[in-house]
Amino acid sequence: MQAPDRRQRLAALRNVIADIERKPALLETARRPDMAGGEAFPELPGGLVQEIFADEIRDGGASLGFALAQAKSLVTARRPTIFYLQLGEDAQKLGLPYGPGLSWFGLDPARLVLVRAADMGELLWAAEEVAGCRAVAAMIADVRGDPKLLDFTASRRLSLRSSGSKVSLFLLRYGQRRASSAGHLRWHLRPFSSGRPLYDERAPGPARWRLRLEKGRIAGNRTDWLLEWTRNGFALISQPAISHPARPAAPLPGAVPAVLGHRLSQAS
Repeated sequence: MQAPDRRQRLAALRNVIADIERKPALLETARRPDMAGGEAFPELPGGLVQEIFADEIRDGGASLGFALAQAKSLVTARRPTIFYLQLGEDAQKLGLPYGPGLSWFGLDPARLVLVRAADMGELLWAAEEVAGCRAVAAMIADVRGDPKLLDFTASRRLSLRSSGSKVSLFLLRYGQRRASSAGHLRWHLRPFSSGRPLYDERAPGPARWRLRLEKGRIAGNRTDWLLEWTRNGFALISQPAISHPARPAAPLPGAVPAVLGHRLSQAS
């Protein structure tokens, strides 16, 4: 019976240590004037480690968009670069950021450095190296599953490096499990129906996210946001309603070629 008690005490001690280490960075957010009102999403300072959890991998695009939206505001002349770390296997299956889409988002694709790691050990090594580089504005690491290598110790090392060099780290995670970590903030993200399109009612509108802050504290005691992306940054949406009604899609005229019914034919 002693072993479980010892593990519980160690886990509690890790949480206490992590809380102590998070306080300087979170204290900086509380001192900023744009955090005072709590009526808008705050522009967070560099050096924070944020975990962004989505329920399913198919929501990874929404998580990446939220991370990139924050990373964009951290880019300066002295910190011109954003790193995106991903396992090579995942990049092959799930794809990579789309350059023209980044441009529409307001982010120069040339500022984004893509890293495709062979395994989780290589990805964490690269993350730690990037976290110590003062020419980097932010780093996004896409982590599927619950890898054993990304334990409390690994997250603490990343947190210390990021805080010391003021490189923001966004960890994209998936699923319901929440392991102990030294991250400053933890978000639960769900994609939301897009806003009203500017030009074509049948096209997707501005991206929207529903967010809940599960760990950490910013903007007073607020924990829930519904955000929309604009050219000027995040806009707080007060009404959680779909901005435009769905319209039935009309079929295209003409016969559909038989080869399009086979997914391998499309890739050839």
